[in-house]
Amino acid sequence: MRIAMVSLDDGPAGHEGPDRPAALSPAGPHVAALATAMAEAGHAVTVYVRATAPGLDPRATAGPGLEVVRLPAGPPRELASNDLLEHLGEFGGHLAAHWTRHRPDVVHAHYWSAGVASVLAAREAKVPVVQTFQALGAIGGRRGVPAQRPKLERLVGREAVRVAATSSTEADELIRRGVSRAMISVVPCGVDPERFTPQGPAAERGTRYRLVSVGDLVPHKGFDTTVRALRALPETELVIAGGPAPAELPHDPEARRLFALARREGVTDRVHLLGRVADAELPALLRSADALVCCPSAEPLGLVVLEAMACEVAVVASEVGGLVDMVIDGVTGRLVPPRDPDSLARALAPLLADPVTAQSYGAAGRDRVRARYSWDRVAEDTVRVYRQAVGEFAAL
Repeated sequence: MRIAMVSLDDGPAGHEGPDRPAALSPAGPHVAALATAMAEAGHAVTVYVRATAPGLDPRATAGPGLEVVRLPAGPPRELASNDLLEHLGEFGGHLAAHWTRHRPDVVHAHYWSAGVASVLAAREAKVPVVQTFQALGAIGGRRGVPAQRPKLERLVGREAVRVAATSSTEADELIRRGVSRAMISVVPCGVDPERFTPQGPAAERGTRYRLVSVGDLVPHKGFDTTVRALRALPETELVIAGGPAPAELPHDPEARRLFALARREGVTDRVHLLGRVADAELPALLRSADALVCCPSAEPLGLVVLEAMACEVAVVASEVGGLVDMVIDGVTGRLVPPRDPDSLARALAPLLADPVTAQSYGAAGRDRVRARYSWDRVAEDTVRVYRQAVGEFAAL
């Protein structure tokens, strides 16, 4: 198939593989990995991104069958979502011009902003659009997010021929927002099981038990819940990776809040914030854990859970968002209520005390990743959605 992927920005944070082609960097890690897997499967893939730096070639080859096209939309620099919104019409006009001259079989838009531009362009170029939101905006908006975003997401959801939701929870939310159930397919994000493996070096550790958490330092990630749970987990350290560079941690508001909480809970010596960790170091850090803890109050993707499962690390996660699909409670890990440190501690204590169960969860987790979440499998499922979209568009 001739596939056009559109990504104006990175969308939700994720981890970038060390071997990702530089030309694909503006597309974000999820789009880059999916496009690469599809090109390797023999499809012709063009990834359209916004030109974010002056002087770059408008076209670049990222690998066999994989091309990146940079299109102007506003000034050639990074833009906040509010600023990007006013340039989506311009970007859509350039897309329409490209697709009118070189019509793809299908367009796959990633994140809400790319969806707005893509459905505008598709009307003129007469091509079917598949939409992946990756994360849905909160009704009413929040700081730094356009207030119009939920309305635009509903528009995109109805204009696209099909919507590829990343989880069953997202599919339910899309239905509540007026997208027809018949238009929705669930296609999760993926992970590279050849990069995240149980074999390989593990980071050094000092205490008897180690919990690892990974993510941006923002309140909804729920790191404070795990800090509170440490009171009931003696001889256990918590290592948190993510956020700003290590030197900037003392000035980061969330880092300071977590340090203050650890002091109040009497666990300061067992809470370690690493700051930003290089992508190449992440597998070793995950392998050093007795369990990966991911307890946010909301989580559309949860990529680190898949990465830990691929490393055969037991997972304890909040029963929210995409995590509900990823973790099979009592088989690949445990699911607990969000914002509940007591429930989290009760799930972790027997797991830390019983390495056989932890190993069983880890082995089952890797089996699940290889069967359901490898990029080859995700690409195969996504192409199946494309073929549905092409057939449904032709029947309109």
